[in-house]
Amino acid sequence: MTSILTNNSAMAALETLRTIGASMIDTQRQVSSGLRVQVAADNAAYWSISTTMRSDNMALSAVQDAPGLGAAKVDVAYAGMEAVIDVLSEFKAKLVAAKEDGVDKEAKVQAELEQLKEQVVSISKSASFSGQNWLDTDIADIKDEAQNKTSVVSSFVRGASGDVRVTTTSVDLSTIS
Repeated sequence: MTSILTNNSAMAALETLRTIGASMIDTQRQVSSGLRVQVAADNAAYWSISTTMRSDNMALSAVQDAPGLGAAKVDVAYAGMEAVIDVLSEFKAKLVAAKEDGVDKEAKVQAELEQLKEQVVSISKSASFSGQNWLDTDIADIKDEAQNKTSVVSSFVRGASGDVRVTTTSVDLSTIS
């Protein structure tokens, strides 16, 4: 009669080693990728959530840059407008000075006014950022609402149903150009 002797302790130890080896492979994959759930087979629900979150994170990074660019455009336009206001204050002072008696209105004051006008035109033409100039536009009919609008990205919104929207803020160029 043949008998098979088994060592139950040795078999339990081998099974434990197999389980540890399988866990080690999963752990090494997670460590190497930096992700707890790398593929849908790991955990489909978590994988779906993490994929959506990674996508949102990339979109948020882009949207985070967009308001910065929009703010830079607004800052350039604002700085240009401030400079124009300063020049127009000088223009006003020259006009008041021209009303005084004994001032050569024709030649000197008019020449100074022309120089200030050139300065305003120069400021408005140079107030450009990223190829857009909100102070000097080439709009044929500035009062045409279809032509005189531009926009700046303001936010990224994910709705409760999973829909994604990027919202913008409109700028009416006819009020600042």
